[in-house]
Amino acid sequence: MKLAFSTLGVPGLPLPEVLRLATTHGYHGVELRTHPEEPVHTGLDLTGRTATAAAFKAAGVELLGLAGYARVAAPGDDEPVIEEIHRLLELAHDLGAPFVRVFPGAAPEQSQEEADATAARRLGTAAEYATDCGVRILLETHDSHRTGADAIRVLGLVGHRQVGSLWDVMHTWLGGEQPSETYAALSPYLGYVQVKDIASADDTTPLPLGTGVLPLTECVDVLSRHEWDGWLCWEYEKRWYEAAAPLPDLLSAGRDHLSRLLNDSA
Repeated sequence: MKLAFSTLGVPGLPLPEVLRLATTHGYHGVELRTHPEEPVHTGLDLTGRTATAAAFKAAGVELLGLAGYARVAAPGDDEPVIEEIHRLLELAHDLGAPFVRVFPGAAPEQSQEEADATAARRLGTAAEYATDCGVRILLETHDSHRTGADAIRVLGLVGHRQVGSLWDVMHTWLGGEQPSETYAALSPYLGYVQVKDIASADDTTPLPLGTGVLPLTECVDVLSRHEWDGWLCWEYEKRWYEAAAPLPDLLSAGRDHLSRLLNDSA
């Protein structure tokens, strides 16, 4: 497995500094939070896109994916959501990123059936454009669909190879799902895995990897047992928790912890 970190942990940091952190601390790749607050977003012009792709290549760091914010199950018209996904796909194509992340985002007033059908319809429509772009759309286990069992209700309806899953280990744990259950549900669709750590279900402030309650050992064991060879991406949610320790100070220890888990599971 290869290791990456998300720029959610270093909000607004210029790309050269992000790439320097990756090379200095031994990470193979970076997931870019794709938002107007960040250096890389869907409004980036062609010059900026070319420069971004070149910077990754020059640094020898892989661009794992773009973490977008489209909410595919949200109530409302389909067109704005599909257009948002299309913009993400175009950016990913231009940068050479293999994945884009989307959220479920259903509202409390929606029935499960309505939310699932809405998400599947939009993802199915966007899948054809994803094929043209050579990019895969990943539905994250998050908010209204936080477990693997939730996600596969949508993914099964879509049934398209360009639409898969992103396993966020915090949300599946909060949903009461065991890592073995999540893997069994998501394995046919799995793009990559987001790892993190927290103190408790009531305190989700990000912690250094291995110092909280999330079942990272079990997750890595399950993945290794099934010879899965994708990416582990550390999503440290500094953007939402300003009081959290700075991520750059934690990156080497985080890499070492994940490497130990991988070695032990092997």
